[in-house]
Amino acid sequence: MSSKNKTAATAADAQTELEQAASLKLFVVLSKAYKSLMDLAVKDMKKHGLASAEFMVLEVLYHRTRIPLQQIGEKILVTSGSITYNIDKLEKRGLLRRVPCEDDRRVTYAEITEAGRELFDDIFPQHVDFIHSLMGGLDSEEKTQAALLLKKLGKGV
Repeated sequence: MSSKNKTAATAADAQTELEQAASLKLFVVLSKAYKSLMDLAVKDMKKHGLASAEFMVLEVLYHRTRIPLQQIGEKILVTSGSITYNIDKLEKRGLLRRVPCEDDRRVTYAEITEAGRELFDDIFPQHVDFIHSLMGGLDSEEKTQAALLLKKLGKGV
């Protein structure tokens, strides 16, 4: 290998190392930011008497009213066993109900009850305010840019 080729190879290796270091740094910063934000968000959810998964199930139903049980886990990224457990707890509290699908006996919907809607009418605006306060370190334009970049990162995986 000529000295010119060795120099080019060394420069390429150095560039790769810099890019890898930047990737690791981003991963660590993103992980720490996520943990910090989620710890505070979960604490806020619990303040309203709901476990985080319960809160997220109700939030999905609050915005969609009725959804097949199988799709809830995909929306909030929890396992089907965990969904069943949380649906059972919310149903016992009268915050949601199971509704069989008339067209397909294999499908059961979860539907928010009036009590669930009233609870969320009360607590969701407070939670939105809290989340908004957590994002106070960024202006609107930065939030939009961060969301776009994180979405791009997620889709690229």
